[in-house]
Amino acid sequence: MSQKGHKRRLRPKHKILAVMSALVLGGGGVVIVSQGAFAGQNSRSAPVTATIDCPDVGDKLDNVPDQARKEVDANLAQLDTQVADAYKQLSSGQAKSKTLLGGLKQQRDKTITNLSDTLGKAGQKPAGLQGLSGCVMKEAAAADPADEPAAAAAAQGAAAAAQGAAKQGAPQQQQQQQQQQQQQAKGGPARSDFVNIGTVKPNVRKPAARAGASTGSFAVQCGRNEDGHFNPDNVIVAPGVSNGAHHMHDYVGNKTTDAFSTNNSLAQSGTTCTNGDQSAYYWPVLRLRDGKAEKDAQAPGGGQDANVGTILKPKQVTIDFKGSPVSKVAAMPRFMRIITGDAKALTNGNANANASWSCTGFENRQLKDKYPVCPKGSDVVRTFNFQSCWDGKNIDSANHRTHVAFADNNGNCKQGFKAIPQLVQRIVYSVPPGSRFAVDSFPEQLHKPVTDHGDFINVMSNGLMAGAVRCINDGRACR
Repeated sequence: MSQKGHKRRLRPKHKILAVMSALVLGGGGVVIVSQGAFAGQNSRSAPVTATIDCPDVGDKLDNVPDQARKEVDANLAQLDTQVADAYKQLSSGQAKSKTLLGGLKQQRDKTITNLSDTLGKAGQKPAGLQGLSGCVMKEAAAADPADEPAAAAAAQGAAAAAQGAAKQGAPQQQQQQQQQQQQQAKGGPARSDFVNIGTVKPNVRKPAARAGASTGSFAVQCGRNEDGHFNPDNVIVAPGVSNGAHHMHDYVGNKTTDAFSTNNSLAQSGTTCTNGDQSAYYWPVLRLRDGKAEKDAQAPGGGQDANVGTILKPKQVTIDFKGSPVSKVAAMPRFMRIITGDAKALTNGNANANASWSCTGFENRQLKDKYPVCPKGSDVVRTFNFQSCWDGKNIDSANHRTHVAFADNNGNCKQGFKAIPQLVQRIVYSVPPGSRFAVDSFPEQLHKPVTDHGDFINVMSNGLMAGAVRCINDGRACR
């Protein structure tokens, strides 16, 4: 590079990546550098950081025999834990060299081999999975310390607590926990993750109803999680695994949903829904980045997984099932599972992302990859529009996606799929003006708005579902 005539100018972005690679892979810790320092911009431009990007093995599975599902799901959950643990090492400065990615690859190699062997014994061994074990560092926008009072407050609190604990001779493990919380408080939404909703142009388009459309609706009243039903499990993706989500979920409807729920236990459970609907409706909690310690500040899915701050209680939750603009709808089978959105969209890309952020009074403007800044008197809104087409056979699929699909822009289901009632969840929050907030996420997903997602298990009785279908197909609005 120093030879005359052979110097090569790097574009600003490449300079950032080069510096990041040197610091992250050589020295360890989360890297936060100013783009302006490399791009000739002023020093207030957005800082960048690094996270870990690994191929999503579960998304590649399209055929898992029933007898292999339990072990396959356990291995997929183990892969998530390995990535989360590696990111914790990175963010806490424990990663000293390229051995972080090398060690992670070794772990993933072993787990993917176990997964492949399990599928092989069931007669469905897929090709190419071993090529998914390697991970890379990924650039992402980082929280600006000036915009992250939560980080400063949490860091000060953790430092003071650690100092006090040291004076009192507290166990080393406790001091390490406090230092870990101080490191984790650095994570948070970046300034570039927010946008003033008033600057967004209307972008919602709804297909016009045609002859034969199902124009009715069926509303379910299930409350706002007044019972405080929270856990970091995900029984759809990681059944039987505690903290399978690595982030906290809000639940309404079924009162007992957790990682260990079965169809039988769900069917025997009570519900918060006024019409007896025992379905499980759940989504990641939203938190203020206010530096305050929640009850889960030292728990899995909470502070241990870099999810910090006050959990916001929804101001309103509405659950509606809507029809198709082109046809009648068919009943959903009991115990059908549907996931909308992608909890790993930061690293997976936007192919399965389905986040919809907005503000009351501005809901003709929906944001997929930004948090809204709402004007005074307007509340933050999350909307989950679930898939409305079904393959007519399966209540779930190996990757939890291919048994259902979205209708096209004109409202048509693809060949081989039929229209079902579309679940639309709308969750409203009062957010103090000027406050930073963030959705809970896997640690390495950095609380990005694009990772928002919703989960649903249909546990309506067959009679209740039949009534919902009649209302929708008859064009009535039922509650």
